[in-house]
Amino acid sequence: MEHLLSLFFRSIFVDNMIFAFFLGMCSFLAVSKNVKTSFGLGAAVTFVLVVTVPVNYLLQTKVLGPDCLIEGVDLSYLSFILFIAVIAGIVQLVEMAVEKYSPSLYGALGIFLPLIAVNCAIMGASLFMQQRIGLDPSSSQYIGSVWDALIYGLGSGIGWLFAIVLMGAIREKMEYSDVPKPLQGLGITFITVGLMALAMMCFSGLKI
Repeated sequence: MEHLLSLFFRSIFVDNMIFAFFLGMCSFLAVSKNVKTSFGLGAAVTFVLVVTVPVNYLLQTKVLGPDCLIEGVDLSYLSFILFIAVIAGIVQLVEMAVEKYSPSLYGALGIFLPLIAVNCAIMGASLFMQQRIGLDPSSSQYIGSVWDALIYGLGSGIGWLFAIVLMGAIREKMEYSDVPKPLQGLGITFITVGLMALAMMCFSGLKI
């Protein structure tokens, strides 16, 4: 339990997909204009991560690794292709669900909802998971079971959700701020993201 909690909080604050690795920046910058759409996209990304990371973990450990599907044959070179297929399938299900149950959110997210499939934060989480399987079991980053993968996916998703909702709230406030004309738009947004990333670095020294 201690390892799961450590992995969970580390993936939110220390290894935040946006502020530590800058993954998923395209949709992060494009959609984070208000809290509502930010939360909708963040929730969708979180759901996709929660599903895809454990599924890709099972593929990596039970199908692709040495002595798994075919004894003595390492099929891990296929992992990238299979990870993409899993992510694309889950994103398609999410897109259909959002379109059916929340048409307004579907319209607000626009093209960025199906583009979750190519959100590098989603693929990044699966590739980081793949790397962490080989770490020392005593490491707080170690992923050695499907539960570890599930918690890591959940934490990574919540970290991305936290980042985009916070950015959405700040950009809503900036609409009423006296921003110098040369910095209006993406200029002040880039500065804000940089300052937020610097602020999140305060968690990097924590021994979680």
